[in-house]
Amino acid sequence: MPILLIGLGGFAGAIARYLVDGAVAERTGGGFPWGTLVVNVSGSFLLGLLFALTAERAILPADIRGPVMIGFIGAYTTFSTLMLESWGLIEGGSYLPALANLGGSVIVGLFAVAAGLVIGRAI
Repeated sequence: MPILLIGLGGFAGAIARYLVDGAVAERTGGGFPWGTLVVNVSGSFLLGLLFALTAERAILPADIRGPVMIGFIGAYTTFSTLMLESWGLIEGGSYLPALANLGGSVIVGLFAVAAGLVIGRAI
């Protein structure tokens, strides 16, 4: 049963990724992969928050870890897409946007995880 729930979480996460990425891309145009950045940062925040609430604080049931953290967030975040889009920027000669995409995802993603942990630990 846990594998089925993780799969269902992944199904929902993939759909959420598609919808969020599409909505952000529609509003920002196509010159920079803002949708991927938003997905990675929000996924990092959510992972930090849920980790604090389940693993550290036991406020939420441990049974949600697999379906939500592995399934949903695993399918929602887009590291491989981040790498592919960054490489596309590099190949197109857009070195500064590629660096901003990589650096922004890593640095802002770390802050998002920290913020999620802080909020989750404060609850």
